[in-house]
Amino acid sequence: MKERTTRLKSIRKLIKNNRIKSQEELLSLLNKEGFEVTQATLSRDLKLLKVGKVSDGNSGYVYSLASEEERSENESLFVQDFLRGYVSIEWNESTVVIKTFGGQANSVANALDNLNMEEILGTVAGDNCIFASLRKGISGEHFIKSLKKHIPNLDD
Repeated sequence: MKERTTRLKSIRKLIKNNRIKSQEELLSLLNKEGFEVTQATLSRDLKLLKVGKVSDGNSGYVYSLASEEERSENESLFVQDFLRGYVSIEWNESTVVIKTFGGQANSVANALDNLNMEEILGTVAGDNCIFASLRKGISGEHFIKSLKKHIPNLDD
C-alpha cells in the first residue's frame, strides 16, 4: 500500500514538473525514481489521479492533473450517484454487499470506484447488487467509516 501511495505522489510531482507526452516517457521517469511499474498499472494510476491530456500549444498533448476544484466537483457527482442508487450496505470479514434499486448497481459501483477508496480492491456489479472486495486487514466497519468521510449523510 505504501509503495502505491508513494508512487502516486511521484506521478503527481513528475506531471507538475515536466511536459510529459506519453506513458512511455512517464514510465521512464518513474523507473529513474526507482519504481518498477507496468504500463497497465500506470494506466490505472493515471485514471485514479484523474490525469488528462491538454494541448501543449504546438502540435501535441501533455499530461495534466485535474484542479482541486474539478476533483471536488467530480466527487460531488459520484456521491450523488451513489446516494441516488443504493438501498443498503452489509459486510463480512472481506466483502461488502451494497443493495441498489433495480438497474442502479452499475452507476453506484462506478461512483464507488471513482471515489478511489484505498480500502477496496475492486467491485463487481449486477443489476441490483454490488460486491466490493476489501483489502487485507480492512474490516467492514473501517470501510463504512471511510465511506462516510466521502458521504457524510450516508445511512447504512
